[in-house]
Amino acid sequence: MDYLIIGAGPAGLQLGALLAKTGRDFLILEAGSSAGTFFKTYPRHRTLISVNKVHNGTSDAELNLRMDWNSLLSDDPELLITRYTDRYFPPADVLVKYLADFASKHRLPIQYDTRVTRVTRTPEGGFRVEDSRGRAFEAKRLIVATGVSQHNIPPIPGIEHAELYGDVSVEPKDFINQRVLILGKGNSAFETADNLISTAAVIHVAGPSSIRMAWRTHYVGHLRAVNNNFLDTYQLKSQNALLDGNVERIEKKEDGFHVTLSFSRANEVKRDLRYDRIILCTGFRFDASIFDDSCRPELVIRDRFPGQTAEWESTNVPGLYFAGTLGQVRDFKKSTGGFIHGFRYSVRALHRILERKYHGAEWPHQAHPAEPDALMEAVLARVNRSSALWQQFAFLGDSIVVGSDGQAKYLEEVPLAYVQDSSLGDTPCHFTISLEYGPGHADVDPFDVEVGRIAQDDAMRSGEGRYLHPVVRCYHQRQLVATHHVTENLENDWTWETTHRAPLRAFFARELAKAAA
Repeated sequence: MDYLIIGAGPAGLQLGALLAKTGRDFLILEAGSSAGTFFKTYPRHRTLISVNKVHNGTSDAELNLRMDWNSLLSDDPELLITRYTDRYFPPADVLVKYLADFASKHRLPIQYDTRVTRVTRTPEGGFRVEDSRGRAFEAKRLIVATGVSQHNIPPIPGIEHAELYGDVSVEPKDFINQRVLILGKGNSAFETADNLISTAAVIHVAGPSSIRMAWRTHYVGHLRAVNNNFLDTYQLKSQNALLDGNVERIEKKEDGFHVTLSFSRANEVKRDLRYDRIILCTGFRFDASIFDDSCRPELVIRDRFPGQTAEWESTNVPGLYFAGTLGQVRDFKKSTGGFIHGFRYSVRALHRILERKYHGAEWPHQAHPAEPDALMEAVLARVNRSSALWQQFAFLGDSIVVGSDGQAKYLEEVPLAYVQDSSLGDTPCHFTISLEYGPGHADVDPFDVEVGRIAQDDAMRSGEGRYLHPVVRCYHQRQLVATHHVTENLENDWTWETTHRAPLRAFFARELAKAAA
């Protein structure tokens, strides 16, 4: 067959639906008994932190996807999480049901209860996949969409005494009057801490780095406001604390666990602290153990993820691709590639890459006259409506390829790195269009009234804007020759004539003239 997909989570289902639509021969292998097995356990406290905003003041389905962070891309208007619940943060069990319905309604070929144990190369250069029951499957290409399935356990002496986020009790009464140490400073750590505030005697959340707030960095994987009630209990002196430092060792003694902590804020002063329970919330990592030496992918980012090219292909194993959460290597902690509302578009881009590379299909595009007014109108129509550019900011972009015949091809939702790495970057003149936050946006407090903000009618200072706004770049082959920032707008309405349309029209006129000279 053409493709084997490992994993029937959101990414595997999304890719499967796209492959089915183009008539490709494929099979999805899933270790669990139904789709979305991961979300039957996680998040442990059973409430998602991905937005599900039903009422947006518009009936435009594309615009509504900007506020729907859980639905997959489908032609069926009923296959939206917003049809299942109006909770702003939906219950995880609703997502599980939605994913099962998505798989069923698309009639995807999924083989459940199939736990992959070994992956090898075939003599023809394809892949052979074996499962725990001795069954074997072969395909020309393999896409791994398993997510990060192993706990990330730091090498701390005595770490075996800690309880894992995936196993620890979620019953607050099990922690009455206990001193609890939570290792990690991400959402799982604070979600766990918030759950124990009313019962634990003392809660310390520890890690070597400072916490980063999502509302400041615009990275949704950083600490979300919905999980940070614990910070109030720390700053308002309610027996809890946030510790900045490294845990050097954990020792089990008669009165509990003694933890040696080297503080980051006090000239590396060390202190021994006693706890009744230690909970490990330090994230997850990719499990590469199923691959034999003939096709073992290189690992990056402290060996937590497989290394990938701009096509989401393994950097050292041709034909091995990654989809979904694993694909976040390409925009790690910068955009939204690790989350459904981001990778649903990345998976669609991956499908288009596969179609172009292996089946001779052109990237979907529209034709426009290579004229300033026509290109300005096309760009503003897209940035004012596109959900893909909105969600995958600074990562996915549109691309305009200017031909010598006076026509331009407008390609939608192309990974910006892929434009440069592929033959698309060979053209004498092309433009990219993306939505981006301004430089240094994560270094300023957006709620500080002393921090200046560009007025929405100040086109002369558009390049200084820190809020989300369109950025248009012009390339001659692969060389960047000009950049234009469309002025930010409070309601993301980039349609004003003097502020948005006229400056962009002038930019296209200037750069098209240079390219023709």
